[in-house]
Amino acid sequence: MKVRDNHILITGGGSGIGRGLAEAFHALGNQVIIAGRRKQVLDQIVQANPGMASCVVDLQNPKETLDFAARISQAFPTLDVLINNAGIMRAENLLGQQDDLADMEAIVATNLLGPIRLTAALLPLLRRQPKSVVMNVSSGLAFVPLAMTPTYCATKAGLHSYTQSLRYQLQGSTTQVIELIPPYVATDLMHGAEDPRAMPLGAFIAEVMNLIEIHPEATEICVENVKRLRFAAETGKYEALFQGFNDAMTQGRS
Repeated sequence: MKVRDNHILITGGGSGIGRGLAEAFHALGNQVIIAGRRKQVLDQIVQANPGMASCVVDLQNPKETLDFAARISQAFPTLDVLINNAGIMRAENLLGQQDDLADMEAIVATNLLGPIRLTAALLPLLRRQPKSVVMNVSSGLAFVPLAMTPTYCATKAGLHSYTQSLRYQLQGSTTQVIELIPPYVATDLMHGAEDPRAMPLGAFIAEVMNLIEIHPEATEICVENVKRLRFAAETGKYEALFQGFNDAMTQGRS
């Protein structure tokens, strides 16, 4: 992926990693469209970044997602980059859950079904471009799960698997498929902005942009802070890391 001369749609662009990526790409002269559920927040970001565009969508709603894709295709016919970043994360006590699984279902709908639906709807447009990119934002927790957020981790593992299959099916085409694998980043997701153990958002975005620029053909973007999780199984450290990581995170939140 090149870092300039793109027309980019970023879901979950109203905060955290999505906003960070949007502003970084916008600063390099790309046409950036941010999407999210909160119109007021999106409007504020667009006002702070003249030339950026926004669109409201709830990716939990299948029909709304398809309608949104149709609007985007009509309004931005040169769209050539889709960044599936929208996500929600909630702690769950699996030993005390009730019959109502609304939280779990919302996580699955947003984090996994949303990207799958939106990619399917926009892929015909992306494939008509001379070159295009689908970037799926997964997580280091796709590789070493955080036990207190089981459904979130499961959706990110599913998105990792989906991304691999999508890349295989698009091999030989002009559409590049990239997985961005964040570590624990200081955002509002699960109060990470208040946790000194989280990687500062600005440092994360800067490292990601640098990696994209120096490795334009990369299939995975992994900052240094996430490599211990991403490659835990390959290095034979998975069991010890899973136990120690979860013990430390649990104690840190108690």
